[in-house]
This record gives sequence, structure tokens and C-alpha cells, in this order.
Amino acid sequence: MNGEINRMTHGFAANQQLHPTDVSALAAILDAPSPLTPGALREHLGLTSGAVTACLDRLERAGHVRRARESTDRRVVHVYYEASARTAARDYFMPLAEATARARARFSETELATVLRFLAAMNEELGDVPTARR
Repeated sequence: MNGEINRMTHGFAANQQLHPTDVSALAAILDAPSPLTPGALREHLGLTSGAVTACLDRLERAGHVRRARESTDRRVVHVYYEASARTAARDYFMPLAEATARARARFSETELATVLRFLAAMNEELGDVPTARR
């Protein structure tokens, strides 16, 4: 499943002339409950500040995001997903949403609750695995 989702993500990136990391950034920006700062995006993606700046520069040039300074504190920058760019993402990923709905329809609510518990447990366990061995 992860491989197939990555295949679609890489396809979207190529279609939009973006780097796959840019698509991960877009997903984080879209899914955030409030506008992200570049620092919060850096933490979420595990990138350097220079890499996040380059990513945001590419996304801004491509028309996917805009950066805005807070009026009360000009040092604070928030990143917003451009409404016009959402259409391209929605159109491209609609087949993924439809496939997810078809797969979900094959399972009862009880079965889905079990799957959800399993996936949450996997995320918790994987989050504790070190990314680099010393």
C-alpha cells in the first residue's frame, strides 16, 4: 500500500514538476489544523531550514502555496495552500479517494476499528524506531 501511494505521489510530483518532498510538504500544509510556519514544516518533514526554504520557494513559484507575514509580528511567516492549486491535487488524487472508499466498503465498522487500532499501533511502534544506528 505504501509503495502504491508513493507511486501516485511521485506521479503527481512529476506531473506538477515538483520534487516528491514538495508533495509531502503540500500534504502537511493541507492537513494542518492551522497555517504552518516554515519551522513547524521543517520539524514535521525532518529537513534542514535551507531545504524547507528551497521547497517553499519551488512550491510558491509553482503556485501551490503562498507565504504571508503576520501583521502583529512581522517575523512570523505562515504558509497557506493556494485554493487554485487544490483543484489540481483534488483531480489527481480523486482516484485514490475513490479506491479507498471501495476498499472500505468491503469491511464492517468492527473490522475497520480493528484495522485502525492496528495501524495506530504500527505508527506508534515505528515512531519509536531510531532512524540512524550509532
